[in-house]
Amino acid sequence: MDASQYKDYILTLLFVKYVSDMFKGVKYADIKVPQGGSFDDMVALIGDKNIGEKMDKVIAKLAEANHLRGVIDNAHFNDETKLGKGQEMVDKLSGLIAIFRRPELNFKNNRAGGDDIIGDAYEYLMRNFATESGKSKGQFYTPAEVSRILAKVIGIDQAKKRDTTVYDPACGSSSLLIRAADEAPFEVAMYGQEKDIATAGLAKMNLVLHNKAAGEIAGNYSTFSDPQYFEDDDEKTTLRRFDFVVANPPFSTKNWTDGLKDYGRFDGYGERPPEKNGDYAWLLHILKSLKRNGKAAVILPHGVLFRGNAEAAIRQSVIDRGYIKGIIGLPANLFYGTGIPACIIVIDKEGAAERDGIFMIDASRDFIKDGNKNRLRERDIYKIVTTFRQQITTNKKYSRFVPMDEIRGKNSYNLNIPRYIDSSEPDDLQSIEAHLHGGVPDYDIDGMNTYWSVFDNLKSTLFVPLRDGFYQPIVSKDKIRHTIYSDSQFSRYADRVDSAFEKWQSRVDDKLRKITGKTKTKELISCLAETILEEFQHITLMDKYDVYQVLLAYWQDVMADDVFIIVQDGYKSARETENSIEIVESGKNKGKEKVAGWEGKLIPRSIIVEAFFHDEQKAINEIDALVSEKQSELNEIIENAEDGSVINDVLKDNGSLNVTALKAAIAEIQAGIMTDEIKVLVQLLELLPMKKKDLEQYITDYPLCASATNDKGNINASSIKVRIAEIRATAPVPAGRSEDYKTLTVLAELNAKIDEQKKTLKKLKEILEQKTKEQYCKLTDKEILELLVNRKWYHAIYESIDALYSAISHRIASRVTELTERYEETLPAVAERAAEYEVKVKSHLERMGFVW
Repeated sequence: MDASQYKDYILTLLFVKYVSDMFKGVKYADIKVPQGGSFDDMVALIGDKNIGEKMDKVIAKLAEANHLRGVIDNAHFNDETKLGKGQEMVDKLSGLIAIFRRPELNFKNNRAGGDDIIGDAYEYLMRNFATESGKSKGQFYTPAEVSRILAKVIGIDQAKKRDTTVYDPACGSSSLLIRAADEAPFEVAMYGQEKDIATAGLAKMNLVLHNKAAGEIAGNYSTFSDPQYFEDDDEKTTLRRFDFVVANPPFSTKNWTDGLKDYGRFDGYGERPPEKNGDYAWLLHILKSLKRNGKAAVILPHGVLFRGNAEAAIRQSVIDRGYIKGIIGLPANLFYGTGIPACIIVIDKEGAAERDGIFMIDASRDFIKDGNKNRLRERDIYKIVTTFRQQITTNKKYSRFVPMDEIRGKNSYNLNIPRYIDSSEPDDLQSIEAHLHGGVPDYDIDGMNTYWSVFDNLKSTLFVPLRDGFYQPIVSKDKIRHTIYSDSQFSRYADRVDSAFEKWQSRVDDKLRKITGKTKTKELISCLAETILEEFQHITLMDKYDVYQVLLAYWQDVMADDVFIIVQDGYKSARETENSIEIVESGKNKGKEKVAGWEGKLIPRSIIVEAFFHDEQKAINEIDALVSEKQSELNEIIENAEDGSVINDVLKDNGSLNVTALKAAIAEIQAGIMTDEIKVLVQLLELLPMKKKDLEQYITDYPLCASATNDKGNINASSIKVRIAEIRATAPVPAGRSEDYKTLTVLAELNAKIDEQKKTLKKLKEILEQKTKEQYCKLTDKEILELLVNRKWYHAIYESIDALYSAISHRIASRVTELTERYEETLPAVAERAAEYEVKVKSHLERMGFVW
């Protein structure tokens, strides 16, 4: 099934499961879960031959009880064209219900507060499968990182009125609305409109999942032809005005005028938006929908900043009215469904008449690659928001407050950001004089003044003046990095980094050791982040935003889950372990779940082992190293085998050792060993079974047979075979086979040692695993805090910050090496060497008979 279709099935089930867990049997809940309309009723259908039809009925009952018909019942579970017929449908839907039935998907104690559950699920589906389906289906979801920026720059966190309203005229899955409402200091009224009915259903479900069921979503209506919110609901002549608006409308809509109803949205701006491009139509609709002091943030393509004709006239009018407070240029390829660069237009009607400029940010270079898309990091989001809200202009290549005179004058109302902010990197100029006469230009050395200002001795350690305007490198290329690391000032800088981290630790330690059920996770991470920024802001060579990224990345990946668990269940959760589950992919149990392993719920096994079982782990590591050493010996023998070697006869097709073939090859050579004793024993073996009297007579006649007696003094077929094997193991092999036998026995002995050590290793690992698992329940409260806070959280964060410190030396070393290599050989020297080669080549050619 196409990803754009099956998301509806998955998200509908997610909704039913969530509301059933949260609201079933709860009086006065946001959602009423009627009898026959819960997830439990779906569980009862597992294996039912009419499961698809009955699932639709369960959803219909839930929709009917909550006036959600046409909203949550758009996915049809009885559709044979999509879900198969007969038993195929039964198995598929039963399996789907079973997945949502798992204990880890129990939402009774929802830990996802503040997260856009449906939006994140939708984003996950689109990110992974939109490419496979060959369609751009992600335009209804705004990436969470961008949503957070819009929510923070409109200033809704400063709202004072309890009747505050927020509106999104193209709400998609309502992620923007939710983010904006979450920023408000109290509950606000939410309104959204969405043209696509299925997406409107996602939006409504999303609101419910975030305990915002009172939010209104008008679905299946075009914002231009059929707006749904009016000041006068009876006459419907005046569009309703809101305090805040956030929007990420479809870019450059070509059919926006279809069925258009004006409502005065486009009056007074000199021109109407062009019929084939709806970007300014959205902007003017938002302006019309704002109250007198209303504020908005809208995502639009960069073209709105500079396109001409009617759009130029509208842009001039909007600028002259002072409505635009700021413009934030975003990286290209952030959004699903389009790769074009976009910007955030920040609108503020309050104080518009007195506004004397526009604050601009060029954040187009701040992102990370994430698959085939770009993504904003935590540091990028924080940098944009703090720069905008505090109007920071210290970095002219990132942000500027641009006066209106500059916009109106030489730029003629063109708002293209590169006209005002040059974010390009300076050219790395090369010096012709340096190439001719040697030395490194002083402007290259001066370009590293950021480093010399901190390590002033390092400059004189690496360079000395050569002549006016030029320096001479005095450290060989292969010693540059060592020289930097050995510098005393560089070492002291490491102490400054350590000191900043320790100060941060001391300021937040109490909070991390006293997390309770009343701890607000958002307030906690905000405190941790603001504190770490304060402590590292004076560490000049280390970008404080990179340090912020370290903390926030670890928070998102690990620490947030830990804190959520502690808030819910307390630090005692550190004594618990959890099994990891896998789905069997083949065999008779295909499709069933199996336990693949286990891990500590809060504290990783590796930390427990390091703290309590260091010696046991050391022993395992030593044996592991021995196995690797012996395996390397074995591999080397095999790799160096020549053509025709007996080794090639005992290898598998993939080049690894075939143990069965090896044993057979050795046995075949040993079978050729035939001593007198063996001859007698083989003859006896052929005569068995014998009467006791006859056997005694045979031994008397052939005394060599007595060597085959077993522990009980008896001779039988088994003891004879053992003795023959013992003789052949030590007796000389037949002439011509000794080298082969020696080679094969070396292989066999190495392989036997490897097998023996592997068995020991497996046993030791099993013992250590058992000890480790038993240790969890023995942990004291003091040990839990030590292991969790110090050895897990602090250690991981410090390691990443230390990597930032190491990167400084790499940057210095790389630049110094680059400059040294660039000018180490002058042009005359190169020319002289080329001339020498020319003479040598000419001489060789003349000796070969070529003359010119």
